Amino acid sequence: MPRPVIKTKPGAERRALRPDTIVTFAVAGPSKLLEFLFAAMPDRKRTNIKELLKYDQVMVNGTVTRQFDATLQAGDEVRINLTRAFVTFYNRRVQLVYEDDDLLVVNKGYGLLSIGNDKIREGTAYSIVRDYLKNKDPRNKVFIVHRLDQHTSGLMVFAKNIEAKEGLQHNWNNMVRRRQYVCVVEGKLVPPAGDVKSYLAENSEHVVYSTDNPEEGQFALTRYKTVASANGYTLVEVELETGRKNQIRVHMKDLGHPIAGDRRYGARTSPIHRLALHARTLEFIHPVTRKLLSFSTPVPAPFQSMVK
Repeated sequence: MPRPVIKTKPGAERRALRPDTIVTFAVAGPSKLLEFLFAAMPDRKRTNIKELLKYDQVMVNGTVTRQFDATLQAGDEVRINLTRAFVTFYNRRVQLVYEDDDLLVVNKGYGLLSIGNDKIREGTAYSIVRDYLKNKDPRNKVFIVHRLDQHTSGLMVFAKNIEAKEGLQHNWNNMVRRRQYVCVVEGKLVPPAGDVKSYLAENSEHVVYSTDNPEEGQFALTRYKTVASANGYTLVEVELETGRKNQIRVHMKDLGHPIAGDRRYGARTSPIHRLALHARTLEFIHPVTRKLLSFSTPVPAPFQSMVK
């Protein structure tokens, strides 16, 4: 019989209810979910186990499921909330990509602030993640680790505790192994691949610009490669060696090929009515477990349609 490897976890206390009781089982071999649950909890009535599935109290590998005949494989993890339904994440503008005890990784939609400012407090990526965690347990906390521009979509990391936040922020350049973006620029890049180096500074109007003076700005290095080109646009993969504000946007402008939709940095067109820049891939060392985590999202369909 499978043995539980985790017993309990504090739950939401907004209604002064007892803490959630969550049991976690490690799957040893191939099985159907319902059969596995019957074997894992022989002291429970079968009707009760079926109700756990019906009322969203069963999770497989981090995803709530009601599929009784789901196929399990060795190494899968089954979690059961014996108290109430699991709180699940749903938002049309922010997708949950990964979550553990220390971190969350989300795919932020375009047009959404990473965190609030003096004018906007709610409806940001931060507030959406905060509300999700607070709904699970009012004692939960969330910390922003890095930001994406409001009009850039893609992968972002949030921390659930100070240790994880500081572990990433204080060693960002060493912890992050890869940051890849995709963008669509105006025109055809010649050469189709290369590096852009400059020092980036910011003027009084908060516009970032390149300079050759190391005393005026911070060093920035961007590597780019053409993926496809058609219809007067080029789909480009971009690797960041440094992470400066507006770095990709400025460097594409420096090449004479601004990102489509980026009026601030010289674009003349906006065929998909958004900034065509997306943070696609992120690889980093977990600040607590020290394991390498790798996440990737699809190239946005509107980007691909521009170069067909």
